Amino acid sequence: MEHSKQLPSEQLPSKQPLRIDIVSDVVCPWCVIGYRQLAEALKQTNTEHEIHWHPFELNPNMPSEGQNMREHIMEKYGSSKQESDASRARLMEAGNEVGFTFNFNDDTRMHNTFNLHQLLHWADQQGRMHELKQALFVAHFTNGRNISDNAVLADIAAEIGLDRDEALAVLADQRFAKEVRAEEQHWQQQGIQSVPAVIFNKRHLVSGAQGVENFKNILQQLADMPD
Repeated sequence: MEHSKQLPSEQLPSKQPLRIDIVSDVVCPWCVIGYRQLAEALKQTNTEHEIHWHPFELNPNMPSEGQNMREHIMEKYGSSKQESDASRARLMEAGNEVGFTFNFNDDTRMHNTFNLHQLLHWADQQGRMHELKQALFVAHFTNGRNISDNAVLADIAAEIGLDRDEALAVLADQRFAKEVRAEEQHWQQQGIQSVPAVIFNKRHLVSGAQGVENFKNILQQLADMPD
């Protein structure tokens, strides 16, 4: 299938809705763009689906306090300020196309997201991971909130109706650290080295933000496949 490759996973029995696993990190701008492109393609094709989010850390060695985003990108990729500005402009344009606002400034920071993924794991147990994931994208990229701060993470959880005190406790005692590490390792062992990584029906891996039309084509190809 165009833009995809087979994963070494077991084949699931054909059934609706379409299972979609998305491996991503909240500090990955193309993850929110790619998801919104996919969501629009799902809407336009009227595809029944269920989405499952999975953890990936873009910067697992990032200190807990984070780092200035421009400094981080220039160090990591050797890019100039001009290249950084051009990249931000591309992201803002791509975001506008899918109804998402990126507000970059000189103080925008990158963050260590391990605690954040633990909070998402906890939210998943209450059926609220998807909602929290979207709230965290907005908190980070649109509102510039400090998602390295456990109190801020607990505030965001509370804003979508989760228990703030319990969220703080989850982050303080690291009760889901082992589960998150194990899941991160699972996807790395499956060959996932960059995000977003979208897996359809546990068989077809599509990497990156493909655009609405490409996602629509992929969904059509999946729909046309024999059982």
